[in-house]
Amino acid sequence: MKFAQVAHSFSVIESLSSRLEITAELAKLFTACSCQEAEILAYLCLGSLRAPYKGTQFNIAQKSVMSMMSDILGVDHAHFVGHVNTCGDISASIAQYGISGTSDYSLEEMYERLIIIEAIEGEGAQGKRCQQLLALLQEIPSLQAQYIVRIVLGTLRLNFLDMTLLDALSYMLVGNKKARVTLEDAYNVCADIGRIAFIAKSEGVEGLQKVSIEVGIPIRPAAAERMSSAQDIIDKIGYSCAQPKIDGFRLQIHIDRRGKQPQYAFFSRNLIDMSALFPDIVAELGSIDVETLIVEGEAVAYNQETGEFLPFQETVKRKRKHDIAAAAEALPIQLFLFDCLYKNGVSFLEQTHEQRRAALLSFVVDTKILTDGIAEAKANAKIFVDALEAAKVKEETREITPHVFVIAEECFGEGLSLEKYFWENIQNGLEGLVVKRPDSVYTPGKRNFGWIKLKRQESGSLDDTIDIVILGYYYGQGKRAAFGIGSFLGGIYNKHTDTFETIAKVGTGMTDDELRTLKTMLDGVAVGEKPHNVTCAKELYPDVWCTPTYVCSVRADNITRSPLHAAGKSADELGYALRFPRFMGHRPDKLAVDATDTDEIIEFYKRITLVQK
Repeated sequence: MKFAQVAHSFSVIESLSSRLEITAELAKLFTACSCQEAEILAYLCLGSLRAPYKGTQFNIAQKSVMSMMSDILGVDHAHFVGHVNTCGDISASIAQYGISGTSDYSLEEMYERLIIIEAIEGEGAQGKRCQQLLALLQEIPSLQAQYIVRIVLGTLRLNFLDMTLLDALSYMLVGNKKARVTLEDAYNVCADIGRIAFIAKSEGVEGLQKVSIEVGIPIRPAAAERMSSAQDIIDKIGYSCAQPKIDGFRLQIHIDRRGKQPQYAFFSRNLIDMSALFPDIVAELGSIDVETLIVEGEAVAYNQETGEFLPFQETVKRKRKHDIAAAAEALPIQLFLFDCLYKNGVSFLEQTHEQRRAALLSFVVDTKILTDGIAEAKANAKIFVDALEAAKVKEETREITPHVFVIAEECFGEGLSLEKYFWENIQNGLEGLVVKRPDSVYTPGKRNFGWIKLKRQESGSLDDTIDIVILGYYYGQGKRAAFGIGSFLGGIYNKHTDTFETIAKVGTGMTDDELRTLKTMLDGVAVGEKPHNVTCAKELYPDVWCTPTYVCSVRADNITRSPLHAAGKSADELGYALRFPRFMGHRPDKLAVDATDTDEIIEFYKRITLVQK
């Protein structure tokens, strides 16, 4: 397959607004390629060279690319920069001026050139990368150059996500969406879209059905539903296991000791590799006597003087590229494990919560990670989660070292006792509870009532946070006009249509510094027109559109029906909107598709309405 064919399909996709049409164009592309090309194509469609957990980093600045392009095109640099600023997209400027290169690279050849450019390291690496990119851009036609530049800058943004790719692969395999479930099941346990595309192309549905857990490749995390009260949960699932909900980094930890050197991988909720960030935790995991292991937990920073947990916005400061050792010393982390997914070649996904917990307790307790004096394995398998207990370990010096714990669990058959346990955790500074059915299996990438979040009691109003995706921003008036941003447009994810639907305009809760920071972030993902995967009434169009990338938490007084907002809206039904939304903080641990979804909002509204009646 020639890269020219890929570039042409990308240009066609950008002109389409129908998800079905986009899927059909992608399916046509996958049908025409080989197994190896399918793997490469799946990555490139999402603007990367490999799976997200491995990352793609060219480290080439846009201003460097603009300088190159003005040289190639023979255009005055200032004039070219002005044109880019006017149209908001460097590829549009390339299209305007045109490039006359004639090289006809294959998809694999183009991919190899990009791999070589990205891999350049050492002294003067950025300059050398720019030289290599410049040479490539001089060789190829204008349309191809547009997409190469956008891939390098991380701005490809074809307005579809990985779920649309799975649909396209299903059409490639069987001519319709009937293979989608099989594809999604495979992707959920092996979150590498290129690998899934390769298997689909080379082995078909039968090969996809054989996809299993592989240590080192993240499993898409299971998610919990929400309910409004302890009694509702007992009524829904009966006898329950309740665990304190800790507000930290959700981590999926992979341990592999089959080679000469043990390998440790830490994946975030959004499947980004964070392995380098937790050297203090790696040391603690070293004593676990396993060959291979995958566990899930919550990492939270704590105050070294008191042992108290710190807010999420403090914990997130551990997410950095430089001075990691200093950050580990300044913000020590405690890791609380809550699930075992895989151990020594055996998958635990199909085992019940009780069975997975027994497995977790067996190797954690056996390896003495639960330090004497902090917690002990009791006959009822109840282990306390309390950072204040850790302070007692070295009370005379008030020093606390990082430790790995099993998250506490209590079992309930009565709503009242579950409610009491909920309030105990709230009073201890935690978020609430995650309540689990003892017989529930682990469901990668899915949300169901096997797990239920209980964060706050709702009494006719929305007393909980909602995670929304920022879709664009408004310039603002008065004092905020000087910042260039006054408020932003927020949306939620509709998993049925793979789109983002508006639900609120948010302009309160942010300091002046937070507004300035937010504008800088959003300008990095700004686009010239409404993304095709965003549903928005024209009356709500922001001054600047953004690719759905950043997630933030907001709190609102209520959920109301809206004739304007698109969340949950249909030909026969009004949409949903947040009443008096307030910004509470960024959620860098979440992808756009991890935001609150439309189904959740509808359930929230039903419960609030029921209470009000």
